[in-house]
Amino acid sequence: MSLLHVEGLRAGYGSADVLHGIDLDVDAGEVVVVLGANGAGKTTTMRALAGLIGRRGTIELDGSPLSSRPERVVAGGISLVPQGRGTLGQLTVLDNLRVGAASRDDKAEIEADIERWAEVFPVLGRRSAQLAGSLSGGEQQMLAVARALMSRPRLLLCDEPSLGLAPIVVQELFATLARINETDGTALLIVEQNAELAMDLADRVYLLDVGTIAAAGTPAEFRSDDAVRSAYLGY
Repeated sequence: MSLLHVEGLRAGYGSADVLHGIDLDVDAGEVVVVLGANGAGKTTTMRALAGLIGRRGTIELDGSPLSSRPERVVAGGISLVPQGRGTLGQLTVLDNLRVGAASRDDKAEIEADIERWAEVFPVLGRRSAQLAGSLSGGEQQMLAVARALMSRPRLLLCDEPSLGLAPIVVQELFATLARINETDGTALLIVEQNAELAMDLADRVYLLDVGTIAAAGTPAEFRSDDAVRSAYLGY
């Protein structure tokens, strides 16, 4: 059984659907990447799964229907790193991390997790008293990931994590995500335009095109498909 099962997902804004019945699955501990051009519906997919916009269709977590209320999505084991980071700029780094643990009441373990993520992302430990809004873009993205992990999710949704970041920061961030997946078994669902980098991390790949799933397979299958390579991988 899939950790996350999505079938016939439709979502959009106002009366216009952006997603037109997409199907996808994420197994426990798996890394799944969704590729697609601007306007394909990648961010809409993530916002629908997180309960941030209205949606129709089947979404199940461990075989049970997933709530459409964002706080219950988090409590159920799914956390979103939104596009644009979404850090709370007027709060300190430390307070941002505590906000990420709002669904928990195990205070001692929360503090232990803060220490852990400050070790995984050392800049957060060094700047714990600094306002989040004063961090660089790369530092804010690290904070956004760490804050999302504070809820101890089984599935971490990452919406365009490389957007606007320097290549060296992107490499560091993706290496950290890979370690978290390996050590904690946290499943990852990543939407990303940096196709090659994302596929290096992925177990499975979906191609989203104008709100529909146009292809699905392993990274090796995508790289061997001439049409996919030409249209989306640039070679």
